[in-house]
Amino acid sequence: MNIKRAKEEIKDTAAAYLLKDDCGEYVIPSIRQRPVLLIGPPGVGKTQIMEQIARECGLGLVAYTITHHTRQSAVGLPFIEHKVYGGKEYAVTEYTMSEIVASVYDRIRDTGLKEGILFIDEINCVSETLAPAMLQFLQCKTFGTHKIPEGWIIVAAGNPPEYNKSVREFDVVTLDRIKKITVEPDLKVWKEYAYAQNLHPAVLSYLDIRPQYFCQVETTVDGKRFVTPRGWEDLSQFITVYENLDKRADREVAGQYLQHPAVAKDFANYLELYYKYQNEYQVEEILKGVIREEVCTRLERAPFDERLSVVDLLLAKLTDGFRELYENKAEMELLMARLKEFKRELDCSQDVVPAVRLASVAEETELTRIHRKDSGLSDRREDRRYRRVAARLESWVQEMKGASLNEAEAAWQWTREQFMERSDSYENQKEACAKALEHAFDFMETAFGNGQEMVIFITSLNTGPCSIEFLKEYECERYYHYNKELLFDEQEADVRRLLEKK
Repeated sequence: MNIKRAKEEIKDTAAAYLLKDDCGEYVIPSIRQRPVLLIGPPGVGKTQIMEQIARECGLGLVAYTITHHTRQSAVGLPFIEHKVYGGKEYAVTEYTMSEIVASVYDRIRDTGLKEGILFIDEINCVSETLAPAMLQFLQCKTFGTHKIPEGWIIVAAGNPPEYNKSVREFDVVTLDRIKKITVEPDLKVWKEYAYAQNLHPAVLSYLDIRPQYFCQVETTVDGKRFVTPRGWEDLSQFITVYENLDKRADREVAGQYLQHPAVAKDFANYLELYYKYQNEYQVEEILKGVIREEVCTRLERAPFDERLSVVDLLLAKLTDGFRELYENKAEMELLMARLKEFKRELDCSQDVVPAVRLASVAEETELTRIHRKDSGLSDRREDRRYRRVAARLESWVQEMKGASLNEAEAAWQWTREQFMERSDSYENQKEACAKALEHAFDFMETAFGNGQEMVIFITSLNTGPCSIEFLKEYECERYYHYNKELLFDEQEADVRRLLEKK
């Protein structure tokens, strides 16, 4: 299955394992809660989905790469204890608590989350001395003599043997005590993630043209040659930072992330063309409604790779606008929730200085941000959202003090006005995104008509989470028309076959 389906399977497993009956006991007892074993290629997203699952389900997360550990850190150190058996005292070997088990208890203490996920990566690549402890862990949920606390689900991950010569096969007894999920790379699913993570459009465009290079491993006389989804993501982020530094990634840079010389060379050549198309086609003008006849004429004669690159450039600019709008909407929703709290506090106590109350709300917002970050319940995007809202509230506190707004009603009306200004700005931004989308359709119809490029354009709008969110609010007639009329399954398959031949 693909990584998206695997994520849903693990979330459903967590919901089932953590369901309690009327007596407050887990419906599925701990002994029957089989550990989940994820097996898939490197870089396919096994670790990332664990972080996402923990955040989305409100669970704690403790993650270990087990190959970095020795038997002592996993099982615990031996010590001598004296015990009496049959009236005689004996020296008995016992073990200190495993570092891994102790980390689970530390996480519970630090976050207050009594339920969570213990994630063990590369579990089938452990050393010979640690292998028996790992088998015991999967079978009995213990390290040494110490059990994983109830309410904590075990998920392990590993690579198939063809990707790692250190892989150990599990025996039937162990396999019969786990839930095994085999994950395969899936470009279409990965693109959903890539759009959400704002990966560089050149990477997405290249993989549209060369889908066979998304995840590839070859064994040659010179050793392993490979490219992985993780390699593409890391290269994408590096290219973006390079551009901010006014630098260009070349073949050497690409080869540092794509461990396949032919693919690295091909992508580097494409990246140069991508920058060329970016300068020549002036997508910003198109989204403002400027459609030049010479551009359309050139595209009629252009090879398919170039035509698709222009479509992707168009989509990239649209997605930037959708993403910024989505973030502003999420920030406004958080700000509104904080202001509702401010209003409740004003209503409860009319004799308290409003600026003091608003300062309290700002401080509470910052404390919530810190707690969610430390507990692993927020990602970088949400953390920045909380930072911006806390900073805005604090700036309003200072303005409120400067304006001597000491009456509750006057302070609330002023605050409401500030929020409505933000709301008006959001509506203007949404209108600008709508106009850009309509201009994009104008261009697509003029340059490509109902061709394959339009299929890809609509399919990509259906893939990006920010574009999907925008289209829920803005009723674009042409989007719904093409979405209905174009036979995606058949035409997209034709497009993919065409790409694979290139």
